[in-house]
Amino acid sequence: MKSSSGVQVETRAFGSAKFDTLLVAGTMDIAPSSSALLAFLRDAAKKSRRVGSISTGAFVLAEAGLLNGRRATTHWHFARELQRNFPHVKVEEDCIYIVDGMVWTSAGMTACIDLALALVEGDLGTEVSRAVARKLVVHSHRTGGQSQFSAFLELEPRSERIHDALNYAKKNLHLALSVEQLADVAHLSPRQFSRAFLAETGQSPARAIEKLRVETARALIEDGHSIDRVAEKAGFADPERMRRAFHRAFGQPPQALKRAARLQVAA
Repeated sequence: MKSSSGVQVETRAFGSAKFDTLLVAGTMDIAPSSSALLAFLRDAAKKSRRVGSISTGAFVLAEAGLLNGRRATTHWHFARELQRNFPHVKVEEDCIYIVDGMVWTSAGMTACIDLALALVEGDLGTEVSRAVARKLVVHSHRTGGQSQFSAFLELEPRSERIHDALNYAKKNLHLALSVEQLADVAHLSPRQFSRAFLAETGQSPARAIEKLRVETARALIEDGHSIDRVAEKAGFADPERMRRAFHRAFGQPPQALKRAARLQVAA
């Protein structure tokens, strides 16, 4: 058969084979699954150690009832559709991947690499996972709770001057990063810089820098760093200021995300 990307795929009947790990791939065109496939998945899930999906493969697991009452994710573009179609699924659209019991679900595109490396790490340990990542020429996998969105990409400045200022900010979050500093990098006066920044990104420099700090802080917290150390590295003056920023961004404090990351690792 030919896949949606045009690649020929050799297939063979599954029969009643028992799998260790069963993964359902996604597709760009979401359509109802056959009753035979859904029956197969329900039966295979009872015999397999774990079941997972990549991107919109979550729709197939949901159709089979395997996500009912569970936390799950998919590509952000389809997350709300998944929630509408399957209200018994606890869809979290802003996660790279989610582990709920024996069921793993991932976001789209490169998130499947993060999920695969997490599977390898869970089975064979960190060193093997890192060796695989090196062979793939990718970073070690991102933790599951990380956002599918990038604050840097979301800003999308049009001019090279504003882009350079944001690049400088991202590399120097430990600094105070005043408007004057950023304007100097962009070779503009503070007033010109503020106007141009708002026009190109739709945000004030202060708001954009806070987003970059929060994104960096979240990743550090999920990697196990202490709250005090994270506040310092991400450029927050103190943990209390970081706590307020997290409430604005996520509606919960850094400690809650740290606990969630520990539970994800334990799972």
